[in-house]
Amino acid sequence: MSSLAGTPTTTGSDATGTTGSTGTTGSGQLPQLLKGMWWLAWRQHRAVFWTVLGACALAVAFIVFQRSQLHVSGYASVSTGLRLMPILLGVLLGAPLFAGDLENGTAKLVATQSVDRTRWLTTKLALTALVVVVSTVALSAAFGWWWNLYKSEVTAYEWTSESTFNNTGPVPVALALFCVFGGVAIGVVLRRTLIAMVVTLGFTVLVQLVWSHFLLSLGNVVTATTSNGVMTEAAIQALPTGAYQMDGQPPYLTSDGKLLGWGTCADAQTEQAREACLRKADVVGWSVDYLPISQMNGMQWLGASILLALTAAVTVFLFFWGRKRLT
Repeated sequence: MSSLAGTPTTTGSDATGTTGSTGTTGSGQLPQLLKGMWWLAWRQHRAVFWTVLGACALAVAFIVFQRSQLHVSGYASVSTGLRLMPILLGVLLGAPLFAGDLENGTAKLVATQSVDRTRWLTTKLALTALVVVVSTVALSAAFGWWWNLYKSEVTAYEWTSESTFNNTGPVPVALALFCVFGGVAIGVVLRRTLIAMVVTLGFTVLVQLVWSHFLLSLGNVVTATTSNGVMTEAAIQALPTGAYQMDGQPPYLTSDGKLLGWGTCADAQTEQAREACLRKADVVGWSVDYLPISQMNGMQWLGASILLALTAAVTVFLFFWGRKRLT
């Protein structure tokens, strides 16, 4: 990443470039839109910012084309790429954001200027968050629009799978922000870019694993029961379209409401013997736990709220730590 030490020398101004700046031309600049510290932060990290925005634009264009042609080719590859995006953003954008400044001495240069550390932190974090939010919102909207084509094909595109749940709605935005700000915090503490990137890689992968483990717990499990017998598949009560059945094979249900494991009477040698065994056990049907697809939106917003709360906690830590040690 480029740093303050690598930016053009200003004339008649401090490091913020608020007046008399000679950098009014050049690539990576947003003329008339960013001034002062905002311009400096953009210029410092413009390469990675443009890379993120450019990659996002290409991905959105590809998704829109595929969706407009009613194609599914590339769906799996795009969904995998989007799942990796929070990890890549955390490693390539979050970890070096301040670690590079601390490692090469730019932080000390800023501390000698008229800009205090709080303003420096605020500007760089806000600009980084803006780039992340713009990119992930665009990708989430485009991918969600594409997925709507296949919503009814639950055997191929389960809505609880990471490739769908984590790539649509508010989840990718919140997940990316948490990974990026977590990477920033790691960089601020470790103060070495390469080490911070490696540790951030481990952190973001762990976040994805933990998130996937607790994903289903965001919903309210619904239980459906049937008393139509258990000897045929048709005996299981039909679940709502798009419902996600929990825990594989449902347990047997007795007439008095008790649940028996699906392995009950599994040692019977014949179908007649199994039927007799089940009648003796007073089995009358199944008990099926599931999550209806109608809960998807609520689960995503609940999960996103948790991730955003964690991001806010990391941000508080950054300001607490940064005001004292960001030099």
